[in-house]
Amino acid sequence: MEMKGFFIATVSPFTADNKLNGDALARVIDKTIGQGATGMLVAGTSGECFMLSFEERVRSFEAAAAFKGRTHLMANVSAIGTDEAIAYAQNAQKLGFDSVISTAPFYYKFSMQAIADFFRDIKRAVDLPLFLYNFPVYTGVEIDIDHPAIREILTDGTIAGVKQTALNAAQMERMGNLNPSLALFGGYDEMYLANRAMGAHGAIGSTFNFTLPLFMPIAEAFQKNDMRSAHALQRRANDVVSLLGKCGLIPSIKYALTRQGIDAGEARRPLPKLTAEQKKMLDQMLEEYFSG
Repeated sequence: MEMKGFFIATVSPFTADNKLNGDALARVIDKTIGQGATGMLVAGTSGECFMLSFEERVRSFEAAAAFKGRTHLMANVSAIGTDEAIAYAQNAQKLGFDSVISTAPFYYKFSMQAIADFFRDIKRAVDLPLFLYNFPVYTGVEIDIDHPAIREILTDGTIAGVKQTALNAAQMERMGNLNPSLALFGGYDEMYLANRAMGAHGAIGSTFNFTLPLFMPIAEAFQKNDMRSAHALQRRANDVVSLLGKCGLIPSIKYALTRQGIDAGEARRPLPKLTAEQKKMLDQMLEEYFSG
């Protein structure tokens, strides 16, 4: 499957009694494929991955596997321990996923050599393209691409691509310069246009669960080199992204999906519930930007 375009970092819908709702997840995937998505990152940050049990994460892979062949399926295998990450990756491979992705292991302040070994061990365990999910704001890990061990995994076939969820777009460009065969994806939706200009082949985004109608025209304008239109469209999309961030990104995305007819439930604690005022602002946004 092609590694470019818009990948949806899918939410993990929950039922009223806080159980994973695979049917609702399937509806999100089906809807966004129809809107032009080329891939799905399943059970990532937007999917509340570290608040899912091992079994729940695998069940989310199973729900997405029904779309094998219709879209690129990427499984998030992020874990602190290598064995757990490998177990996720092996389940994804059995289910027919096209690729896997992981953050660097965190919390214990691993060395760059240990991080490189982590990715190399995952790659040895499965026959799937492996992506580096670079998310320093959340993991606390700053990847040093000048370190020999990191340069090696970025150039020897261990890493097939990068999701750069970082404000440092220049670092992504440097990775592409180091290895032009890497598939590069931006991770901050509000930086979509900037990341494309710095060499990204596409984007893997949280808000794309419902905002693709705003972002597809940006991609089209960029392809036509109509940067004036692309800038205006990105500013419009960023009005929405900014509001989602202010209200709480994951709860707001789930609320928007529910208002659009796919009951995504609420985010798991300790993520906060939306206030009545926040819901009102989100309703106004949905009416203004998505009512057509």
